[in-house]
Amino acid sequence: MLSYRHSFHAGNFADVLKHQVQTLIIDALQQKATPFVYHDTHAAAGRYDLRDPKSEKTGEYKEGIARIWQADDAPEAMQSYLEIIEELNPNGQLTYYPGSPLVAKTLMGNFNRLELTELHPTDIELLKQEFKGDRKVRIQKIDGYQGIRAMLPPPQRRALVLIDPPYELKTEHDDAIEGIVAAHKRFATGIYALWYPMVSRSQVKRFCNKFTQQGIRNILRIEMCVRQDTEGYGMTGSGMIIVNPPWKLEQQMKEILPWLTKQLAQDDSAHFTMEWLVEE
Repeated sequence: MLSYRHSFHAGNFADVLKHQVQTLIIDALQQKATPFVYHDTHAAAGRYDLRDPKSEKTGEYKEGIARIWQADDAPEAMQSYLEIIEELNPNGQLTYYPGSPLVAKTLMGNFNRLELTELHPTDIELLKQEFKGDRKVRIQKIDGYQGIRAMLPPPQRRALVLIDPPYELKTEHDDAIEGIVAAHKRFATGIYALWYPMVSRSQVKRFCNKFTQQGIRNILRIEMCVRQDTEGYGMTGSGMIIVNPPWKLEQQMKEILPWLTKQLAQDDSAHFTMEWLVEE
């Protein structure tokens, strides 16, 4: 199993993939004038200081965002994401990295709502400080899956739900699937984006197979591995499973993944995968 506290891993290769996909989905939702809701089930902190001892202890951002944030040959589809990083570090020094809530807020402005749930006592206080006084952001200390059940369907009838659990418990893969199934029954047209770590290839295969058996259609899987697969010896890659992805997302990631995988590779076996688990 994995114990994934965001503060130790901020800005690593998994964050880059996750936040790139998140950015593209939000940009797609922004194409319509009608409002939407962003719901983050495991919100963690709003931003991360890469000089913090937690980040410096692992130094994972050096193998992630630090490699690409000032690249002049990045694909056009990455520009929105990279601009967020540049805006957060205007002096040209990579000091801060945004959590998923701050990525969302930066893109969404004051027109749309953010619903953020978090249980960790330290992270939720940091989250409250980050968004203090912002009436478009609601922060609750409740279980993320309980929050889904309570807040869906949204009055706006449009939503992105990001599910990014720490995978500390053996049940969390199943919990994530059950949470999405329950949410989909309440709100079938929402976009659901689930992050997962690549620790065990056999576990991910079982996870994906179970996903395909839930009666939900239109499921896209995007995965990037920066080094050779192992069976339980640390995270070698990560992926996103998206229910109801925007129609441009597949093509955009086809443009991004070859370049991004090459830039973030940690050995010669780095590779990426994109497939439809279930077509529409």
